[in-house]
Amino acid sequence: MASASKALDKEIINYLGLLTDKKKKAVLSVVKTFAEESITLYDLMPDEVKKGVERGIEQSKKGIGRSHDEVMKSYSRWLKK
Repeated sequence: MASASKALDKEIINYLGLLTDKKKKAVLSVVKTFAEESITLYDLMPDEVKKGVERGIEQSKKGIGRSHDEVMKSYSRWLKK
């Protein structure tokens, strides 16, 4: 088990050398969040995606939009392929 962990550590280190500083900062943020055991999918989303999710939630609260079932009926012919 320790050997597998060391191999993972080495692989991570190798990939870090390929990243830009901006990407390294993003990776560091994710690693810190994982280490704190409080990460959610929402935490990983870019800000523009979070804004879209929040807008959708607000629209849903106001009764704007269509249900999942309605949308799936519209796209069922594409999903069968």
